[in-house]
Amino acid sequence: MESSMFVGTIWSILPPIIAIVLALITKEVYSSLLVGIVVGALMVGGFNPWVSFNALFDIMKDSMNLNILIFDILLGMIIVLMTKSGGSAAYGKWAGQKIKSKKTSLLATMGLGVLIFVDDYFNCLTVGSVMRPVTDRYKVSRAKLAYIIDATAAPICIIAPISSWAAAVNSYVPEDAGITGFQMFLRTIPYNLYALLTLFMVFYIIIRGFDFGLMKKHEINAENGDLFTSGKEEFDTIKQEDGNKNGKVMDLVLPVAMLIVSAVGAMIYTGYLDGATDIITAFAGCSAEISLIFATFVTILFMAILYLPRKVITFKGFMDSLAEGFKLMVPAVTVLVFAWSLKGVGDALGIASYVEGIVGANASASVVIPALMFAVAIFLAFSTGTSWGTFAILVPIVVAMFESGANMEMMIISVSAVLAGAVCGDHVSPISDTTVMSSAGAQSNHINHVSTQMQYAIPVAAVCIVGYLIAGVVQNWMVALGASLVILVVVLEVIRKKSMK
Repeated sequence: MESSMFVGTIWSILPPIIAIVLALITKEVYSSLLVGIVVGALMVGGFNPWVSFNALFDIMKDSMNLNILIFDILLGMIIVLMTKSGGSAAYGKWAGQKIKSKKTSLLATMGLGVLIFVDDYFNCLTVGSVMRPVTDRYKVSRAKLAYIIDATAAPICIIAPISSWAAAVNSYVPEDAGITGFQMFLRTIPYNLYALLTLFMVFYIIIRGFDFGLMKKHEINAENGDLFTSGKEEFDTIKQEDGNKNGKVMDLVLPVAMLIVSAVGAMIYTGYLDGATDIITAFAGCSAEISLIFATFVTILFMAILYLPRKVITFKGFMDSLAEGFKLMVPAVTVLVFAWSLKGVGDALGIASYVEGIVGANASASVVIPALMFAVAIFLAFSTGTSWGTFAILVPIVVAMFESGANMEMMIISVSAVLAGAVCGDHVSPISDTTVMSSAGAQSNHINHVSTQMQYAIPVAAVCIVGYLIAGVVQNWMVALGASLVILVVVLEVIRKKSMK
């Protein structure tokens, strides 16, 4: 097939922009993604229907990540089994005795999100399934729960040295950078303004007890008994009262512990299989997706041993729960498949080469480079829905700007800006898989999550641009981070006072 005239041009960004704008206007994600995919496929095929169909078939086949789909489905089964056994309800009652207020339930959700720093997919779905009964009890909207899950998933993974994200960044740093990938990652942590400020903002909003924009509407509705505002029908498949009334807290806690221990253990093991010599390099070289599938499979077997002999669930009920778990994850799986297809179309149209051409042509060693790279990374991650893909494209470009490690501190700041911008763009993109996972984990309507989180991400992103301009001038992380925190507090206090009125 001849290369399309749209490849590598500004037109390459049209399909994701169409999908994103339609999703925000119509509040309906499936048709919006589908329209973007069809438009992109037609552009790839030169508007020849048959050529476009064949191109789309190949793109979908190549862009699917079967490992993640299997992991999602198995985790859905675990969530249903926890509910049917009565474990979720028992944990909710127990936590309700320990957690006495809405604020404490939100802090506990954030704390659990910070603790599960190994992988963002694992984080999103695990935190949601564990904390949902507690936040429901204290009338936290599903959109607010999804925001806290999402805001403590990628941001904590991108500043955790032992995580699948650290391994990804490590692999994208060229060998001639003058610094190892892991050393680079460690030095980017204090300069990763978006991740650090997002975590701070979540904590600040919880402590100060305010919301703004669309989130405020969702929280008011939740106080009046409507946790969803819209989209409840998507998740009305399992109810706490359907579970065993004699379920115990251990019926939730022990499977979650097994899930975490087996996932971390499998990651370390696969890393050593690949030639690692210590735990850090083991995480850097692990097979994260295979490890997560192994962990969920082991956890389901463990749940059978834990539940069936005690008769907290019948054998038929256990097997029926597996099918229900599959059904529970259908909305998330559908959005993921469509989102991956749209990403594949974007790859075929050469979004990456278009952005690379612009950045490469305009790069120069000046104090505005970090702020510029932050903005470019947001744009690329927002358009493609992938932060890792953005790392892969922009990190080598940034390193190449500073030949042979010249001005190492500026290179570190600029790489940090790329990592921060990629997480930010991923956060506000409806086609991001982590955003989809957060919606699924919280059982929140996806567009509700995207529209509320976008309004919360914008103030942080604006402060980060100022922070990276400061960092480019002073080249000192304490000054840049300190100034950014002060500015963010001022911005949030202004927003709080306006929202109170």
